[in-house]
Amino acid sequence: MKRGAVRRGSRRLVGGLRVRLVVTFVLVALVSAVTATALAYRDARTAVLQRTQNAAVDDLRERVAAVGAGLDLPPDQRSLSRFAAKVSEGMGARIVVARHQDLTAVSDGYADTEGRITAELRAAVRSGDGARFQRVQWRGDPYLVVGTPVTYADGDRRTSGLEVFVITDLRAERDDTAALLDSVRTGTVPVVVLAALLALLAAGTVLRPVRKLGRATRELAAGDLGSRVAVRGHDELADLARTFNETADALQASDAELRAQEAKARRFVADVSHELRTPLAAMTMVATVLEEDADQLPPDAAHAARTVGAETARLSRLVEDLMEISRFDAGAIRLDATVTDLADTVRASLALRGWTDRVTVELREDVRSVVDRRRIDVIVANLVGNALRHGAPPVTVTLAAPGGDRVTLEVADRGPGLPTEARERVFDRFYKADAARTRSAPEGGYRGGGGLGEDGSFGQGSGLGMAIALENARLHGGTIEEAERPEGGAVFTLRLPLRHPEEEGEGEG
Repeated sequence: MKRGAVRRGSRRLVGGLRVRLVVTFVLVALVSAVTATALAYRDARTAVLQRTQNAAVDDLRERVAAVGAGLDLPPDQRSLSRFAAKVSEGMGARIVVARHQDLTAVSDGYADTEGRITAELRAAVRSGDGARFQRVQWRGDPYLVVGTPVTYADGDRRTSGLEVFVITDLRAERDDTAALLDSVRTGTVPVVVLAALLALLAAGTVLRPVRKLGRATRELAAGDLGSRVAVRGHDELADLARTFNETADALQASDAELRAQEAKARRFVADVSHELRTPLAAMTMVATVLEEDADQLPPDAAHAARTVGAETARLSRLVEDLMEISRFDAGAIRLDATVTDLADTVRASLALRGWTDRVTVELREDVRSVVDRRRIDVIVANLVGNALRHGAPPVTVTLAAPGGDRVTLEVADRGPGLPTEARERVFDRFYKADAARTRSAPEGGYRGGGGLGEDGSFGQGSGLGMAIALENARLHGGTIEEAERPEGGAVFTLRLPLRHPEEEGEGEG
């Protein structure tokens, strides 16, 4: 599950970075294109309008200067109309309006000029400060209106009261700038597409080392301590790859050192246990002789003889437990699996230790499975022995096959249960709960690894019994779980896969 989480996290990381890079590139390209379009449109529009405006002002000044010399002031309506017509002759399609006091003449007699010449522009021209212009919207179309006062030619620049206005249609310029805007806007699309392609290319270049680093990390998490990544270049990604390799080297060295130390510790325990067996066998024989003759010895000597016998037996069991644990650690344990009636095995285990009258059994009959009978006996002895020694009666042993493909063996008591801190460590090696918590103590309680060695179980007083029981359960593909009974007491549940007789070959190994 952890490896899957690492893999999903790496995929999200790479996918998220790729998306962010592409989005960033596209946004930068889009903002750049929009900004360039806006600036180009503004500059182009300003240039076009400025050129048109300057041309209109210059043309108006030239035509007024050329035609105004022959005009008699004050003019009548007829001469004013001729003046407007002559001024418009050199100005193309522009409309010329001439005004003198209450008289008005238009070069195009059918043109409506009132809506295009504003009162504001008229006031500015009437002030006599030279040519004035204004851009206006009339009936939805743009126009440029330029006005200028006509002055006397005597050199004092006095205004004659004659005002000339020229109206220039700006629809062509508007269409030109709109076409320019459309072309730039159309060019934005390939720019954004090109930016996206470049972003994908850049993302692939940047994320390829990240992807390789993620793959190496998953391999390292899966146990391949030799996983490394190639270091290319001198950028931040290269530094990251170099740091990963250094970390993997340190981890591999630490793992090798720990494995070597663990192997030495296992060999030491196995060697010491093996070397202790011979002297312990001799000590056991001597202790047995002393115990048999204890009744003939003085009280203090008899007590000492019995104490030596009990402690020698306990030491012998500790050595056997250590050798058993060493075999588990070395992977040297093999199941001697045969077709076994589990109910008969439980009853035989209880009877062998004299627990039949002290335990209530609820055993489902005809539950046959391919198991190692001796190791099942070890599990039963440790679970029931702990319940009898550290719990309180009644102790109940229940055998069931609830799912058809698994079997459960529950050992429950009515004692105070395990302390909270002991529940997480009850299967730890050499762990013991408070040594005073035995049935002789008012509060009762469990020792995490203890059993009843006098009755043939593993681990009495060594703190290894429950650890050995759990290892035997795992050897069968099962487990042991601890829980609290609602009505008080502890319950240990052995869960094993139910291997049917026809699967006997699968039960070995």
